[in-house]
Amino acid sequence: MLTEELAEEVIRFEDKDEDLISKLPDCILVEIFSRLPTTKEAIRTGTLSKRWKHLWTSVSNLVFLDHNENKFVFDFFYFVDKTLTQRHRLKLYTFKLHTYYNSRLYGSHIQNWIRYAVSCNVEHLILRLWNRGHRNEFPLDQFVFFNSCFTHITLSCCAFNPTGAISWKNLRKLCIAFGKFDEDFIENVSSGNPVLETLELKYCYGYKRLNITSKSVKNLVFEGYMHACYNDSIEFNAPNILRLIVQDVLVLRKFVLLNVSSLVEAHLDYTIPSWEYVTTIEEAEEEMLKGFILNVRHVKHLKVGNSCSKVLGRLKAKGSLSPLNLKDPSDTSPL
Repeated sequence: MLTEELAEEVIRFEDKDEDLISKLPDCILVEIFSRLPTTKEAIRTGTLSKRWKHLWTSVSNLVFLDHNENKFVFDFFYFVDKTLTQRHRLKLYTFKLHTYYNSRLYGSHIQNWIRYAVSCNVEHLILRLWNRGHRNEFPLDQFVFFNSCFTHITLSCCAFNPTGAISWKNLRKLCIAFGKFDEDFIENVSSGNPVLETLELKYCYGYKRLNITSKSVKNLVFEGYMHACYNDSIEFNAPNILRLIVQDVLVLRKFVLLNVSSLVEAHLDYTIPSWEYVTTIEEAEEEMLKGFILNVRHVKHLKVGNSCSKVLGRLKAKGSLSPLNLKDPSDTSPL
């Protein structure tokens, strides 16, 4: 890529008498600064050259990462406020925010930051918002749910209660982590995003059925399910998806695949905790994995990862199943 090649050139320039990088045009320097890991680092480049002092105000990526969980909160919020005030209101490619906050004190600040990003036609919106208060999920305003500029969205620890329609006409990938939503929300996402290709759900809760009927969604990642309110089962209906990944910890008694008739590839690599079951934990593991495998026996490629391999071994030993499309980690033969 262009920026990677330039980075290599910068390293070589360090051994030369003449500072050749300073001769690069502003547009190239801004592109380099935009690719730095955080916006704070982009701003610091201004101390290296008077000419560079204000170049960061034109960067196309804004990345704010707050790693201080228990201190310096005020400093972080002051820094972000000041940065957005000084930056030119130009087109944004990425807006990434990871922070701990208190909704009573700083919730309005975060809403304003998101509004700023949206006003700059941001394409990649990445939010990870850990609330220090009693409410775990950050409430998103309706303007977030009606936007034609988003192409990739990652939302962690947010509440999904839109007051109107959901319309992300150019969204191709949606990742939701540690979020609460109901069945209607997923159906509205499915119907309001005509080009959505990939949906990732990580430790989300609040629903008992996933109904994904969109013809555009081809990839689904279901990574973990855990909530204080124990849910007996989840039903999953997605007749058009081609690739399914189920992984991490599932605090569930049942995961029922109702319709995955178009599925071509499935990857199962999950665990269930050793809580109290009507049967033993071994029997519960075997019942869930057997149910998965029987419902995806038509797929061309089926892989069982390390987390499920022991359960698979027990099922094979009992002669419960041995589908031709299945490949476990110890099997090196072709699919």
